[in-house]
This record gives sequence, structure tokens and C-alpha cells, in this order.
Amino acid sequence: MATFLKLPTRSGALEDYTVRGATPVQPAKGVKFNRIAYSAAHVVADPLAAVDPWLTAALDWDATIAYRQRLWSLGLGVAEAMDTAQRGMGLDWPTSLELVRRSLDAARDYPGALVASGCGTDHLALDEVKTVDDVIRGYEEQMAAIEKLGGKLIIMASRALARVARNPGDYERVYGRILSQAKQPVVLHWLGEMFDPALAGYWGGRDVDAAMATALGVIAAHPDKVDGIKISLLDKDKEIAMRRRLPAGVRMYTGDDFNYAELIAGDGFGSEPTHGKSDALLGIFDAIAPAASAALGELAQGNLERFHAILGPTVPLSRHIFAAPTRFYKTGVVFMAWLNGHQKHFTMVGGQQSTRSLPHLAELFRLADAANLLEQPDLAVRRMNTLLALHGVGA
Repeated sequence: MATFLKLPTRSGALEDYTVRGATPVQPAKGVKFNRIAYSAAHVVADPLAAVDPWLTAALDWDATIAYRQRLWSLGLGVAEAMDTAQRGMGLDWPTSLELVRRSLDAARDYPGALVASGCGTDHLALDEVKTVDDVIRGYEEQMAAIEKLGGKLIIMASRALARVARNPGDYERVYGRILSQAKQPVVLHWLGEMFDPALAGYWGGRDVDAAMATALGVIAAHPDKVDGIKISLLDKDKEIAMRRRLPAGVRMYTGDDFNYAELIAGDGFGSEPTHGKSDALLGIFDAIAPAASAALGELAQGNLERFHAILGPTVPLSRHIFAAPTRFYKTGVVFMAWLNGHQKHFTMVGGQQSTRSLPHLAELFRLADAANLLEQPDLAVRRMNTLLALHGVGA
């Protein structure tokens, strides 16, 4: 194996790097987790499609579904057609619905496989959305389409709602209507503005504590219709505070890609089991799937020290992938899939592979190696060298 590379630094210099290439951890077979763990899964673009990439989403369906099969085989659930799949950043609603359909079909071959699918309002033209009734109709359209396929819903945060809502009562009205109609308990989704600037002030204001109170009020009014809530605020204290206030049986699904290890491990606080720990719905689990599976297996067997030993080294990588501008984290997730041989190219829907710099990707390579996440080190080195050559390094 070629173990040396010339990798760029943030200063623009090149430095020698020796690949560790340690053997990645392998999950034990047949271990049942004691946390629900969804991986928000990425999509694989079709680089041979004769389309305008900024305007049209073209997917390699076989590779996209194969990646979901990998996640299920590791015991992880799939959160389908979410922001990790470039929802709202290149993936349109018709393609998202087809993705949901294909994923649900494929999951039937994996007994017990978990799939929950993003339901939003992204098919609406924002300039044409004038009232919260328009938002309700938008949600209802996607809700009906996904439920017709038998899908479980993740009610995604809505740019349209953030645009037209005037106060917390507008959010209560929209979510009350949607929850009252849901055929099975849903997962709510609170995505912070670091992930999507258009969602600033979600739940009716910029004060996070007030927004949290509104969301908790919605849940308390419909506890039988809410499986849980995923929050992605990258603030562990806010997540813990909200977790402790959830009604009995309603789960906190951590979306904190900075602090997931300690949030999943939990602190044991509270009289309700769900108050003392978080379940997971994470984009980073796509990139670190084997380690996530192995760590969750150890946690289920009571091996907390081993859980942290496996998952802890992945946190610096995740914080780098999700560094500001956080919404560009999808590039790092797809880059990891390419390095590890789960897709043949580093091309993304909408040309989003261009959103991160070469020094950023070089540091990602270093951190993945340090966390023992390069599944085929020789392949990863060859592909990193290909990317370097494409950028003129060594030319």
C-alpha cells in the first residue's frame, strides 16, 4: 500500500502525510441496540446523465439503494429523503418521492428495517406561498403521497412556514392540523439556521427557549401522534433541557453532529427513561456507519467505556464535516462514501462537490484515518491522489 501523500494545509502549503491505515472496527453480528438509530442517508448522483446538474436531479438508483441496504445490514435505520439526501439543495420533490418508494420497497428484504421519510413543503414556490393555509396544503400533499406508500413520516421544518408565519400560533395551527391527520406517530424535525439560514426564527421567534416552549406545547397537545423530535441545534445543553421536558414515551432523536456520543450515552436523569438519553437521527452516521453500529452494540451490552472508545474518535471528524457553513456538510459525507468505495465517483446532485475546498477535504482524510474509518486504505489513498492531481497537486 502507498502510505505517503502530499496533502495541502490551510495555509496552502503541502506536507507529507503517512497513512495509519488501521483496521476499522467491525460490528458484532446479531446485537440488538437499546437505542433507535436512524442514519440520514445520502444519494448517489448519476454522473453520466445528460442533464444540467444545477437544474435537474439525476440519481444512480442502484448505488443509492445499495447504500441503504448497507445501513440496514449494520442495524441502522434510514431517515429517507432528508437534508443529507440534498433535499432542498438539488433533490426535488418528485425525485424525493421516488426515492421514498424505492427505499420502502428495498426495506422489505430486511426484516425489522426502519425507514422514516421526510415530509415537507419544498415543492411549493416560495413566492407563491402567502398564508399558513398554503403551507398546510403543501404538507398535506406530501403527507398523503408518503402515507399512500405505507411510509412513516418525518415532518421536516418548512422554509415556506418560516417565511409566512407571524407568531407561534401559526406554527401551532399548522402542526396541530398535520398531527391530527397522521396515520401513525411521526418524528418532528427542528433544524437550526446553521443547517439552513431560511429556517431562522423557526417556531415563531429567535429566542430558542421560547421556540422550544412552542414546540413542546405542540407535542403535549398531541403526544399520541408524536414518536419523537429530532433537533439539530448543535447545542447539547438545549437538547438535554428539551429532552427532560418531553411527555412520557416521546423520544429525543439527537441531530447534534458535534456532541452525539455523550447525548446518546445519556445521563440517566429523570423518572422517564426517555428523559435520560437520546436516540439518534444523524447525518454523520452515514459517514461512520460501521463505527456507529459497533459502538451502539457495545452500549446495548453495557460496555460504556468501549462505546466511547469507538465513537469518541469519530467526533473530531464529524465536527470538521459539519463546520460552518454547516449546510455544506453533505459534501463531506459523499466524499467519505467515495473514499471507502461505496460509489465510483465524487460527483453530487447540483454539483455540490464544489462546496468544500481541497484543504478541507485533505483534513477530512486525515481525521478519517485517525478515527480508523478508512475501510480500504489503499483505495482511499488512490482516490485522494486522484483528487489531488485533479487540483494540480503533483502535476
